[in-house]
Amino acid sequence: MKAVSHNTDYKYRVEVCYTPGQFPLYKQDMGIVVVIDILRATSAMVAAFDHGVKDIIPVATIEEARQYIGRDGYIAAAERNGEIVEGFPVGNSPLAFKAMDLRGKTIVISTTNGTQAINTGREARQLVIGSFLNLTALSNWLLKQDDNILLLCSGWKDKFSLEDSVFAGAVMDRLLESGKFGVEEDSSIASKYLYMAARDNFMSILKAAPRRKRLQQLHLLEDVKFCLTPDQSTAIPILRDGRLVLLDIEP
Repeated sequence: MKAVSHNTDYKYRVEVCYTPGQFPLYKQDMGIVVVIDILRATSAMVAAFDHGVKDIIPVATIEEARQYIGRDGYIAAAERNGEIVEGFPVGNSPLAFKAMDLRGKTIVISTTNGTQAINTGREARQLVIGSFLNLTALSNWLLKQDDNILLLCSGWKDKFSLEDSVFAGAVMDRLLESGKFGVEEDSSIASKYLYMAARDNFMSILKAAPRRKRLQQLHLLEDVKFCLTPDQSTAIPILRDGRLVLLDIEP
């Protein structure tokens, strides 16, 4: 097992915050915030941009999202506890978004964890969306940025989440390898080791997670497999004026 880099000559920091509730402890001097909700909000957002959505408005409450039900040009989406909220056509399933005609549409979405984390980090200089789907594209873009980076895990109801933390470790691995970035927090080092333990089989995360039984009961295993499959997309959603839009990456 390769050791975590202890390079002391780095220019910028990359750190991992495990839950939105801990964000105030980490946010100082962090210019870029990467919001992570692997199962399933940020995965669904990346998938939606791959299938032609114009933009996404993340909202904190179901009531805000409900105002857009039936409005022309909008798709209202809401999820709580892994299930579609009654009265909404869709929740936060990336496979459901793949099956819809999203071209030119705006999704207004509220989820249990992901949109709450976006709301928490919204004042960052830049806020982008991370998932296994866009792991390499996101990591390559982050490597080119001259700023400190905070990987903000959405967690589960403000508690630690294995899959979010492993993904954060995957990004950490690539950024630390460059020598441009370094770490100062134990949580960041822990995420790196979690990734190193799981990188040969990301589905092992699910097998180890106590939430596996609930995911099976909700028939979400196909969604989970999709969400844990890296590099299906080059889309990087970025928050601008309260809306997620597709980041235009220069070649």
